Amino acid sequence: MAEDILYQSDGRASALPSPDAAPLLEMRDVTKRFGGIAALRNVDFSILEGEVHGLVGENGAGKSTMMKIIAGVYADFEGEMFVGGKPVHFRSAREALDAGIGMVHQELSVVPDLTVAENVFLGHQPVMAGGLIDWRRMNRTARTQIASLGLDIDPTTRMGALPVGLQQLVELSRVLFSGAKIIILDEPTSALSPPEVERLFGVLRQLREQGRSLIFISHFLDDVLEISDRVTVFRNGERVDTSPAAALTKDEIISRMIGRGSAEMTMGEETELLGDDTKPVVMEVKNISDGKGLADVSLSLRKNEIHGIYGFMGCGQIELSRALFGKGNLRGGTTILDGKPVRFRSTAAARRAGVAYVPENRSMMLFRTEPVFKNMSISILDRINRIMLRPKAERRIATGHIEDLQIRPPRTDIDLGNLSGGNQQKVALAKWLTHLPKALILVEPTRGMDVGAKEDVIRIVKALRDKGVAILVLSTEPETILTLADRVTVMKKGRVAREFTTGHLEKADLLSAA
Repeated sequence: MAEDILYQSDGRASALPSPDAAPLLEMRDVTKRFGGIAALRNVDFSILEGEVHGLVGENGAGKSTMMKIIAGVYADFEGEMFVGGKPVHFRSAREALDAGIGMVHQELSVVPDLTVAENVFLGHQPVMAGGLIDWRRMNRTARTQIASLGLDIDPTTRMGALPVGLQQLVELSRVLFSGAKIIILDEPTSALSPPEVERLFGVLRQLREQGRSLIFISHFLDDVLEISDRVTVFRNGERVDTSPAAALTKDEIISRMIGRGSAEMTMGEETELLGDDTKPVVMEVKNISDGKGLADVSLSLRKNEIHGIYGFMGCGQIELSRALFGKGNLRGGTTILDGKPVRFRSTAAARRAGVAYVPENRSMMLFRTEPVFKNMSISILDRINRIMLRPKAERRIATGHIEDLQIRPPRTDIDLGNLSGGNQQKVALAKWLTHLPKALILVEPTRGMDVGAKEDVIRIVKALRDKGVAILVLSTEPETILTLADRVTVMKKGRVAREFTTGHLEKADLLSAA
């Protein structure tokens, strides 16, 4: 394979497939519409053999739409597509997979109630004579396949018992096992800790050396620049630029993504904490444990304050958030709300008490095939529809939220699944805005978003704080914590590792404490 040698800013040589080589996949003049709205307009795109091609753009810019066309999810589009120089038009994901194209979606497609091995072999389990599944062979092969990613996971483990980051790596293993030559990765690092990202990048480099081609979609621009050979930028449904990654900087990419300078759009690397112990305590936990991911955790949420919880994947954040919303099974400790001990035996009980929750996986609380207004009103139906449904009232409330939160497109009746990830997150927040909660728990509130959508969500969260809501933000992204939090708790292996209340705090401090 012909290669050019480029040199990155730190002097490292980067092998780049020759742009004169015939593309392994090519798209010409591709347009995709949803109900008259063009999500893609006259797009040209190509990927070479043995290339990692980064794809960036704001939420709604058209990246995921184009990838779903390539992966056979969307069959109705205008334009031409070629694989290996031959024209193709996939009618299903199975046709694309048969042609050597696999995709790891941002919203995972794993089956949580099946084992890890069953997920790896989903749809093509090995069978013995007589048609019975060869469980021993399946588990043995799955263990080997997963180990190739540097993972030590029991293949008989139930998939839903794994953290989201590990589930994502198992799904990547499934796509690799299919033999795909072109692999689409949609936000593959968004749920991973720094060590997991490095492990993933090692695997991707090995795949590139094997001649596989990788399309790497991410809002983590540092990750894109580190792993990609070329980078394509999308804006408003159009491809605006394709350049060698070694010739780009983060600020240049952001400028091309948003069409203006990026200084006001970057998230913080440091902050001045403003924790105030004189503010009233709204919610508090003392020495809570669950016998698994939590051990002797104590913290408090105060009115008009954002309390950030930082840590790597698996540090206990998810278990803590679920326990506070009545989803965990606590074995010890005390939870106090408005000065009174409480024990939520269900999420409904927590909601009635004034606790709201937005999980790390939006699909857990949203209905993608239902319109926006229904997704917003679901949490308050008992207040506005005591006897019978009142769609007009639901739409009126949704219209106000759409305007306030700048949700795009600004329509109450569009199915939620047609919105970008950032706009879906705004809908998830809007569920709790009609009647403000006492405490709001947000897990990874800006994960998988472009810089513009992150700014919008940050503005919304801070506005809720200023209205008196006590907010807990849990994130594996230090920039999110530094941008939002008034005080910070760092967790490690299910315990509180360090607390920061006031004064100067830098990203390095968080990484060191975690």
